[in-house]
Amino acid sequence: MRLIIPTAMALLASACATTPPPDPARGVPLVASAQTANVRSVDDAADDPAIWVNPADPAASLIIGTDKQAGLYVYGLDGAVRAFAEAGRVNNVDLATGISFGGEEAVIVGASDRNDMATAHIALYRLNTDPIALEPIGRIPAGPGEGYGFCMARMSDGQLHAFLNTTQGSIYDVLVTLEGELSGRVVQTMTVPSQPEGCVVDTRENALYVGEEAAGVWRFDLDSGEGELVVTADGSNLVPDVEGLAIARGSEGGTDYLVVSSQGDSAYALYRLADFGYAGRFYLADGTAADGSPIDGTTETDGIEVTTASLGPAWPNGIMVVQDGATPAGTQNFKVIDWRRIVEGLGL
Repeated sequence: MRLIIPTAMALLASACATTPPPDPARGVPLVASAQTANVRSVDDAADDPAIWVNPADPAASLIIGTDKQAGLYVYGLDGAVRAFAEAGRVNNVDLATGISFGGEEAVIVGASDRNDMATAHIALYRLNTDPIALEPIGRIPAGPGEGYGFCMARMSDGQLHAFLNTTQGSIYDVLVTLEGELSGRVVQTMTVPSQPEGCVVDTRENALYVGEEAAGVWRFDLDSGEGELVVTADGSNLVPDVEGLAIARGSEGGTDYLVVSSQGDSAYALYRLADFGYAGRFYLADGTAADGSPIDGTTETDGIEVTTASLGPAWPNGIMVVQDGATPAGTQNFKVIDWRRIVEGLGL
């Protein structure tokens, strides 16, 4: 079947965007700065983003997003589709850089593969940046259960670890070997009491953060495998379901934040990573871009991602990318927010 790629929509809503009416219970109202082209699948389809920072040309960085009914999109920072990989039911996505593959360093993209509902799998790709494409590497099984949330990282020892959780509450820590025959070995299994999804790895502290949808955010020490509920979904600062997680690094020794999708009220909460103290919350409301085109707010966000690296003149302090549960154009997409707006809006 021929892929019909939708047209990219509004870009770069600058400081002159209209100010939406406030909804104090949801926090500070902000307007998205850009949005991607819509995914092709209808109903609940877009889910989770990842960001690749191009070290040679930051303005040419890329966003990877899941269509959990069809595959993986690669977008430019302008929101236009650069590539698409047919993958079937892939739910969450992440990437790792500096990974040895085929005798050279590569960008490896991984996703939670739900095509086998009885056994959780990881689908792996190489991100080719010239020309832009996702090249399939293969699938590796992790363990029993329906694959759901996913994150991955190159750890301090240089090894690639993928973390795949299931709807049943298991979290598999998989050591991935790419050189030679593709393989994955589960080195430990962690659990939470009920369904998890979003996760993010803190490589500096060798820790894993996992969102338990009904309860809050867990921190697992990857040396011991022991976990602790460090952020509670209290119905005010964080409203279940707890969905996407991301870490926003402070510049030059500044404060690091854990960013969480508060799906229950379509908002986003920030916590200081050092002590898990609440730092504020915001939501995305309808607004108008600098070019006069409308940008809608977000609802029921699943996955999120943040980079505070410079992405060129338009995004000198990085971006936050979030899934949007509904758009006026019909199918779902991802919204992009200039990180400066969040810093200024919350007074960070």
